[in-house]
Amino acid sequence: MYFMALATDYDGTLADHGTVSPESLEALKRFRDTGRKLLLVTGRELPDLKRVFPHTDLFDKIVAENGALLYSPDTEEEKPVAPAPPPEFVERLRAKGVDNLSVGRSIVATWEPHQKAALEAINELGLELEIIFNKGAVMILPTGVNKATGLKAALKEMQLSLLNVVAVGDAENDHALLRSCGCGAAVANALPAVKDTADFALKGERGAGVEELIERIIAEDYGFCANSLHQVQIGEGDDGPVSIAPPDVLLIAGSSGIGKSTLATALSERLREKRFQFCVFDPEGDYEDLEGAVTVGSGSVTPTERQVLELLANPDENVVVSALGYELKERPAFFAELMSDISALRARTGRPHWLIIDEAHHLMPAPRDSASLALSDDRSGTIMITVHPDSVSPTALSAVTAVAALGPKGREAIETFCAAIGEDPPDGLDEVRAEDEVLFWRRSTEDQVQRIRVEKPKQVRKRHTRKYAEGHLGEDASFYFRGPENKLNLRAHNLIMFLQIAEGIDDETWEHHLRAGDYSKWFAERIGDPELAEEAAGIEEDRSLVPAESRKRVAEAVRRRYTAPASEKD
Repeated sequence: MYFMALATDYDGTLADHGTVSPESLEALKRFRDTGRKLLLVTGRELPDLKRVFPHTDLFDKIVAENGALLYSPDTEEEKPVAPAPPPEFVERLRAKGVDNLSVGRSIVATWEPHQKAALEAINELGLELEIIFNKGAVMILPTGVNKATGLKAALKEMQLSLLNVVAVGDAENDHALLRSCGCGAAVANALPAVKDTADFALKGERGAGVEELIERIIAEDYGFCANSLHQVQIGEGDDGPVSIAPPDVLLIAGSSGIGKSTLATALSERLREKRFQFCVFDPEGDYEDLEGAVTVGSGSVTPTERQVLELLANPDENVVVSALGYELKERPAFFAELMSDISALRARTGRPHWLIIDEAHHLMPAPRDSASLALSDDRSGTIMITVHPDSVSPTALSAVTAVAALGPKGREAIETFCAAIGEDPPDGLDEVRAEDEVLFWRRSTEDQVQRIRVEKPKQVRKRHTRKYAEGHLGEDASFYFRGPENKLNLRAHNLIMFLQIAEGIDDETWEHHLRAGDYSKWFAERIGDPELAEEAAGIEEDRSLVPAESRKRVAEAVRRRYTAPASEKD
């Protein structure tokens, strides 16, 4: 499910002249039976609401006094989220002849035309209060307090995001509520201005409109309100913007060093702009400095499920989970264990909205079945990144709805993906594309492959050195000190280990690899650092250097770029 909750106004929306029909009550019960949450957001004071509406227990939370008071029907706890009205303000209103006055825990309410007297009293006393209208009612509250702020406070307690809430209302005081939620609806009897604010207007009036809305949410979920708020632009094509949305599973594929992580970084920025919560699974330390996210784990410290889940409990917190401290063979088990907990969180709250899984072939390898990977049936809102689509679990690949293939081997990446899932490649792969274009294919349609220019990140991506210095490179990416005639087999799975082994091995083994150019080759092909490789190649070619000196110079070059303090690095 994507839309996890309904927030409804009371008077003029759910209720007709203060009364809720039996049909509307049954609709509310059906909604709760789906596992979703109900919130009542009203301008009424709580005692008055309880007097006219004896079914408050149907709701998980009630936001009363136009956002100033939270009430939990299950515990009967009341929690003010705004200060009490100043006594001198109430006295000044009465002195001005405002006798039709109601004073709540935070709200002061009256009726038109007393708004003039209220404004005069506010100015005379120099108070930070504002007036909110509601079809003839005049409500005075602390500045900045409204239905949207009250709802946000309630959702924080429920660990829900505004994006996963549908709101419905009818009057002036519902504007902020409808704007703040993932989808806003107006009943047919709503004011014209409220209908303009809402994403759409319902056909039914009052309770009938709410019943209509409930049935649509249950039947269609995200599909009934796929507005632009939920669209995340990935790039620009010939026909305009190309976007992904919460139901999507995007595969980003292409050869190493071609920009896959750069595109993922750009998408993380777009997600933040849209208020989506995301969680990045980072096996190799590529996202440790990602803006707007907290990183858990490092090359020397492994993350825990508890750390990740405690952070994700806050809808405003984004998380990068670094698996750099795990051996390559340990990562799938860690990922599966964490995914089980995250899948449960998503089923309960709809969050995190997006999962970004880098090096997906490491975390979800093809040999493992879906049960051992703990993949849930609902894998929507996922971005998988890989060099080798055919090495990713077929179960994971089967959920892919769109592919972005980067680099000169983009066509090959799409063909490999199609072979892995047993489908024919799409049309359009043979068309010539510009150097800066990416192949984009939406699998669920008959559209051929598009050529798009993808989003660029605003933040400057740094070369992440920690994964090479401290992490666990795979067996195929490690350096092996074997020496002449392969007498040794000493594996260096990162640069620190490389330096430690290099310091202790005999001169013959060191010279064997030096003269073969093995060090510069490893730096270039496996570490991906052409500058370090060039410097190492110069040392390898200098026959005047004795082993101790060449060993010292290679070590200095590595330390300068990877293990020295930031102020000493190039």
